[in-house]
Amino acid sequence: MAVLLLAEHDNESLNDATAKTVTAAQAMGGDIHVLCAGSDCGAVAEQAAKLDGVAKVLCAKDASYGHDMAEPLAALIVGLAGDYDHIVAPATTSGKNVMPRVAALLDAMVISDISGVHGPDTFERPIYAGNAMATVKSSDAKKVITVRGASFDAAGEGGSASIEEIAAAANPGLSEWVEDKVVESDRPELTSAKRIISGGRGMGSKENFEIIEKVADKIGAAVGASRAAVDSGYAPNDYQVGQTGKVVAPELYIAVGISGAIQHLAGMKDSKVIVAINKDEEAPIFQVADYGLVADLFDAMPKLEAAL
Repeated sequence: MAVLLLAEHDNESLNDATAKTVTAAQAMGGDIHVLCAGSDCGAVAEQAAKLDGVAKVLCAKDASYGHDMAEPLAALIVGLAGDYDHIVAPATTSGKNVMPRVAALLDAMVISDISGVHGPDTFERPIYAGNAMATVKSSDAKKVITVRGASFDAAGEGGSASIEEIAAAANPGLSEWVEDKVVESDRPELTSAKRIISGGRGMGSKENFEIIEKVADKIGAAVGASRAAVDSGYAPNDYQVGQTGKVVAPELYIAVGISGAIQHLAGMKDSKVIVAINKDEEAPIFQVADYGLVADLFDAMPKLEAAL
């Protein structure tokens, strides 16, 4: 029994989601082999080899893997699948793009967004926007799984796994990379940040988002947004936290002007400490908040910034 784990990285550094997925994989049993596929992922492979619990790192270097294109990655994984009982990846944008393709090519179901492991074939995952937890048992010979990083602690560093360079698989040629448009920011990446401040529809405009950005910069926090704020054009898509956005579990989550729709709560309710600022005392966000302030955000946030 062995686990093949697709590493999440940017060809320079390993994403924290990979270390959390290693923790989940350990509960499945068997040796863990981490697959690092990229245009030049030697440094990433060395980082993966240091993770506790990793037995081997497979490094596939090819230009076709340089931009997280799902089809070449899926072809590579399927070519390696014969030696593994479990094929897992973080439930990130990339993982959610690749693993359903892998499952289809292997004629297996994909078990998505797991938050718990009860054995080699039994897993826990949220349903109904996180309002219920389902325990699922798979009879597939090969389990194809994405892991919700917010539900697992990151594996430590202390390992010394071997690194094996492997050949690239034939590129199916179904798609090609054109360009990446990346938002440049000095703030922490949203899914790995320890502190997050999110704004909602109550912010009123894109310009008003500067109010929470100033506070975020003072405490070293990432900036998020509700879907309503994103749909209204107040914040870019990659800020979105929620069922159809990013799932986060920081040490501190501050929700500003967010009513707390069920879809948003599904993406942040596992945060260690939740603070809500909203002028509507009946807002659902207060039901999950550890600290709630009923106040006008345009009055409260400048005072908070001044106090900091």
